[in-house]
Parts: sequence; structure tokens; C-alpha cells
Amino acid sequence: MSDDDGEQVSSGIGLSKDNSDLLDEKQLLGRKIWRIVPYLKRYWKRALGGILTNGVARAFDLIPFIAIGMAADYYRDKTFTDGSIKSFVTSDILPSVGPITSVELGFGVLILISFSFLAVFQGLSNQLWQSTAYMAQHDIRMDATESLMAMEASYFETRQTGNLMAVLSADVAQLEDIISDASTSIIRITITFATAFSIMFWMSPTLALILFAPLALIVPMVVWFSTRVQRKYRKTRESTGGIVAILENVLSGITVVQAYNATDFESSRIGRQSGDYRDQSIDAALVRNRFIPGIYIVAGLSFGLLVSAGGWVMEDGQITVGQFVTFLLISTRMTMPMFILGLLLNQLQKGEASSKRVFAIIDLEPSIFDKEGAKDLEGEITSISFENVSFSYPSSEGNVLNTISFNASSGNFLGVMGHTGAGKSTILKLIERFYEPQQGKVLINGIDINEYSIKSIRERVGFVSQEPFLFFGTLRENIAYARNATDEDIKKALETAGAWEFTSKLPQGIDTMVGDRGVMLSGGQRARVSLARALLNNPDLLILDEASAALDAETEKRIQQSLFGNSENDRKRITIAVAHRLATIRNSDEIIALVDGSIVERGTHDQLVSNNNVYASQWSIQTGEIDN
Repeated sequence: MSDDDGEQVSSGIGLSKDNSDLLDEKQLLGRKIWRIVPYLKRYWKRALGGILTNGVARAFDLIPFIAIGMAADYYRDKTFTDGSIKSFVTSDILPSVGPITSVELGFGVLILISFSFLAVFQGLSNQLWQSTAYMAQHDIRMDATESLMAMEASYFETRQTGNLMAVLSADVAQLEDIISDASTSIIRITITFATAFSIMFWMSPTLALILFAPLALIVPMVVWFSTRVQRKYRKTRESTGGIVAILENVLSGITVVQAYNATDFESSRIGRQSGDYRDQSIDAALVRNRFIPGIYIVAGLSFGLLVSAGGWVMEDGQITVGQFVTFLLISTRMTMPMFILGLLLNQLQKGEASSKRVFAIIDLEPSIFDKEGAKDLEGEITSISFENVSFSYPSSEGNVLNTISFNASSGNFLGVMGHTGAGKSTILKLIERFYEPQQGKVLINGIDINEYSIKSIRERVGFVSQEPFLFFGTLRENIAYARNATDEDIKKALETAGAWEFTSKLPQGIDTMVGDRGVMLSGGQRARVSLARALLNNPDLLILDEASAALDAETEKRIQQSLFGNSENDRKRITIAVAHRLATIRNSDEIIALVDGSIVERGTHDQLVSNNNVYASQWSIQTGEIDN
């Protein structure tokens, strides 16, 4: 899969090393970082306000230096001309006020006002830009999240959750820093340079050229820095994702880690990944710390020439002492932007590395999506059919399913059995459109499933996986997940799923916390809560993928009696259950037996037992463990 620039997304979350990466390393900033601009355009009024107020703040930032230069000339003339005022004002206009003239007081007031307005406009600019940054960060994170959630199930089978989490958290946060800090710095540097250079060139073109000429040496330094540090930061971002991925796995499986005395093993894995991050960071710091001192040297050269040439320029009558003082003070404002430039380039290179990873996710395109003109499924699901369906996973050799055909109608209970890897769960995933068959058709109400929108199908289907997943939160939140439900609705679903007995005895009832992934409940309890979640909206089609594997025989029997009760919804619901334990599907209207992806026999329990084939063989093995 590729993005709009032709860059290939690797099997991990990062980008593979291709020609576009090499091109980016030859650019000062790369290409991906510019893709944050459209997000800023959404809030252009706020961003423009930030630019304008920053410009006003820069003007008030320089006014005190002009006032100080004027004061220097004023005091010089006052001292050496018997108090007469020649440079800026006359004593006839501004009489003395005690020991301090109103002119002298005016200088102080002007500086105070300038700093006051600087504080106001700089604060306003920062607020406008930072709020713009947070809004853009939110939009970028949501685009990346929605892009991930739209991907088909197979995408996540080869990706580490921790790596994806690192992109959505750390990398997106890095882009927010670029917008709020780096963008503000760019604006500040640009306006400061333009304004300061204009003022200094107006005062003395000679001194301005002396000051700025050595700054040309910074250009090759910037090119050297940018083209070397970018790949370093890309590798550090990849290493960060690797660390988060390993930690997420370790913390999720901490009981297994401890049970197998694998703490040293996992520590060494984390150590290797963290060591890689350490080494790449040190390499990047080495490049950075060779660049920043170069900025100091260039700045020293500029100011050394400026001070040395200042006396000659004043003797030549091109500039007054006060103007030279103003010149020197404003030139100090040029020093900070040069140092900020080094930090800014460093930050932008980090941002380029993060933007590659973030926009690689945003550019993902799902292979399973609504076809053009897809319509919503209206009414109930009255039948589900497979017609000569064949399917193979991208990573597998050969078909997992071979020309499978069956039909289930309203009120039917279809059982599916077979050995591990026979293709049982794949049938259920095709119904949910987690995957699509390479050959044949899946039909709902006699119409190709691809004619319907995915959302409308899943709204009518209840799905319970063989590994019930509960979210961190309460029982209520898990059962009513993404839906509005009353306590009565939740209670009814729990009763049907055989879970009300234990949930009603919990200290907080359905408001009891279940822990991360439901760890505070037993496997059987998680299975029943997951079933209750599937039953909450009375689905037309109920899919059970080894849903009763963690249940004892008595609990399973009670649940089946509830599922196939006498209510109208129970009589109309289609149920498809995959099971290793044949007692689970013994009462099915039809059972299909799979071997290596093909249906080898079908019929009722009694018919299949009498056939003395695959089903009968498994039944005979299990009857010693399961009470008839």
C-alpha cells in the first residue's frame, strides 16, 4: 500500500527505506512536515491573528532600543552643551519637572508602555497559535485514529499495538509542538530579522552589511545539519515505537512473563530496543552539538566586526553615538534568532520523522469498504447463504475455504464443527465482512452482502468471539457498549446470557469495574458478559465463535434454553455457532463438518452420528467426557 507521494508503508508502522526517503534526507525539511499546513488552514483566521499580533509584538520589542539610543544622544548633548537639547526635542516645549525633565520621564514612560504592549500582544499571539496547534493536533489524531479504525482486521494481525499507540500519542504530540513552538519561532525570527534589518540599514547601511555578511556562513551549516540529522531522528522515532510495543506486550501478559520466569528475558529485549534509541539519540546529539557552536562562532564574528567598525563609522559622521547604541542593542536581538534557528531546525527534523509515521497511517486505504451505491440493509435478516465461497489469507498458502455452500433462515440454528484450522472461524469473519472471499458470494436475504453498507449489516448482527474482550470500565459500559440502553435492557440481556446471577451479587452490581481486558472476571464470566453485549439489541443474526468454550456444561445448557426460548425474537433469530465441544451444537437444525476448508458432511446430530464419519468420530471421543 502506498501513500500519495509513492512512499511504501512497511509491514510495521514505519516507512521502508526507499528512494523517497533518500530524497527527503537531501532536503532541509523533507516533504511530510508540510502536510500539517492544510490543518492550519482550517483555522486560518485564528492563525492570521497570531501572525499579526506577533508582528505588533515585535515592533514594541524594538521600540525600547530606539528610545535608549535617543536617550543616549539626549544625555550626551545635555552633558556637553550646558544642558541644551539638540538631538530630539527643545527645552521650550518640555520644561523641567524637578530634577528630572519631562523628556527624561518621557523616555521611561515610552519604554514602560512598549514593554506593556509587548506583553499584551505577545500573550495574545501565543494564545492564538497554541490554540490553533491544539485544534490541528486534535484533527490530525482523529484522522489517524479514524483511518486505523477503518482498516480491515487483517491489517492489525501483523502490527504491534504499542507501535500504533506510539504514533497516535508521541508522534502526534511532536507535531503539536511543531505548530505551537516551531511555527511561532519561524514567525518571530522572520519578523524580527526583517524589521531589525530595515531599521539598522536605515541608520547605517555600512554597519548593517558588516553585521549581516558573516551570517551567510550559516547557510552551508544549516544544510549540513539538516541533511545529517533527519535520518537519525527517524530512527529514534522508530525505536520509541518499538519500546512502547514491547512494554505493551509485557504489561498485557505480565502473568505469563512471571509464570515463565521471563523477567530477565523481557528486560533484555527492552534493553536492546532502549539501547538502540540511546545510540541513535547520542548520534543525533553529536550532530546537533557540532552545529550549535558553529552558530556561536558566526555570531561572535559578526559582533566583533560590528564593534570594531563602529568607531570608524561614527568618526565618519554616518551615525551618532545614540544611534550606534540603538544599533548594538537591536543587533543583540539578532543573536537570539540565530540560536533559536539551531533549536528550530532540530525540532523541525524531529517533526519530519514524526510526520512520516503519522501521515503513513492517515494515508492508509482499507481494502474492505462500501462499494459505490451500497444501500443500507432495511428490515430484518431472514437468511444468510454461502454460494461456492473460497477464501485464502494473504499470508497463507492455499485456500482456507474451498467452494463452501450453505443456507440458514429465520429461526435456524446452524452448527459448524471441524479440527483446528479447518476454516470454521473464517466463515464467521466473512459474514461480518472482516474479510472478503476471493471466489463465490455471501448473501443476505438473497442479495450479495457487498450490495449493503457494512455499518447496516453489523447493526443487525451480534458477534461473540472465542476470546471475549472487555474494555476497562464497568459492566454497564461493556454491555451497553456504543449504545443507549436502560437498566431493564441490560438486565434482560444478562439474564438471557446467564450472567445476571453473578452480576447481581457483585458489590456494585452492573456498575462494578471489570479491570483491563476484564481481568477481574473469570473466563466464563467474561464469556457471558460478552454474550449479553451481543444480545442487547436483539440481533437478527447471532454469531458464536467458541463462545461457550469457557462455560461449564450446566451453565451452557441454561444459556441455550434462554437463547432458544419462546419469545418471538428467539424464534426468528438466526444463530450460527462454531464449536469444538459438540454438545454445544448438538441441537442445531443443521451441522456442517469441515475438513481442510471443505464441507465433508452435513445434517442433524442424529443423522451425522449414524453416518459414522467425521462428526461421529469426534462425538465418540467426547461422549466419555460429556453427559448425554
